[in-house]
Amino acid sequence: MANHKSALKRIRQTASRRLRNRYYAKTARNAVRRLRAMTDKAEAQAAYVKVSGMLDRLASKKRISKNKASNLKSKLALHINKLG
Repeated sequence: MANHKSALKRIRQTASRRLRNRYYAKTARNAVRRLRAMTDKAEAQAAYVKVSGMLDRLASKKRISKNKASNLKSKLALHINKLG
């Protein structure tokens, strides 16, 4: 167990940050999943703008790596272009 006030505070901060990071990462995963399931091209293009912004925000805050965000956006763009 922690013996210093600063260590106790750090434990509290880490726990709250972990929960916040999990929430945002899970929300992004669900958004990507929903976009991959779409079959209408116009609807998918509208959703892509929001999802790519979400991924960029997560990458800028280091919740996911920028390469992962870039790879996801690339694959989603390919999926949308294949829709007819």
